[in-house]
Amino acid sequence: MKIFKSKHKLKEEISNIKDISFVPTMGGLHKGHISLIKKSQNFKGKTLVSIFINPTQFNKKNDFLSYPRNLKKDLKILKNLNVDLIYLPNLKDIFTFKVKKKIFLDKFSKKLCGKSRRGHFKGVLNIVNRFLQLIEPRYIFLGVKDFQQSYLISKHILKRKINTKVINCKTIREKNGVACSTRNNNLNKAQYKIASNVVKYLRYKKKIIKKKFSNFKFDLIKKDLLDLGVTKIDYIELYNLKNLKKPKNKKDKFRIFIAFYLNKTRLIDNI
Repeated sequence: MKIFKSKHKLKEEISNIKDISFVPTMGGLHKGHISLIKKSQNFKGKTLVSIFINPTQFNKKNDFLSYPRNLKKDLKILKNLNVDLIYLPNLKDIFTFKVKKKIFLDKFSKKLCGKSRRGHFKGVLNIVNRFLQLIEPRYIFLGVKDFQQSYLISKHILKRKINTKVINCKTIREKNGVACSTRNNNLNKAQYKIASNVVKYLRYKKKIIKKKFSNFKFDLIKKDLLDLGVTKIDYIELYNLKNLKKPKNKKDKFRIFIAFYLNKTRLIDNI
């Protein structure tokens, strides 16, 4: 395992590597990240994992400061996974070079998380665009728990004709159904139980919607979730996965997208 903090030394190391599988992270590694890394290791070439908490994608300073960090634990996990290359840039290293390709922000960025987190996806795409320029990976591995983020990165890569293939990987969940997330570390036991009940409730509601599509009543569902102990609901919406529009009938393949708060911790999921 080789660790790099300088983009120049990293570029020197990878200049002759043809196939790089890239897994971008903000640290706080969990089973979801581990699944992405293991999948990347099944591909030809080297696996490169980045750890960088990108301040430009946070809307609130307190959210950035409270984001769980444990680099020592992360590096131990990566060492046990026998990851080839680790990139740990600082702000200056990653933001002080001119990008060749302007970011493309698809109109879907204004939906879901984009409504309440202004500038969030612009910050995400800015940093991903920089990583892609530096690393030039053959593949980038993304989890569909962050469906909107993965979709927007894919659109940017396609629109800007970047020679990197997106590998979308399934959401990894805890035994209680909660999607693995670094932010779960900020939950206490009671909040963790509420998060589990939210997933169970939405799975139940999805089954009912499939049987009788007109049964999706937002106000009633929001009330039920608040009764379960949710502090605040940012959004809860249905989207057809094929066209990213609201589904018209129960035959459409759809998911329930949600963002909610448990105290000050914001969680997202799609079911």
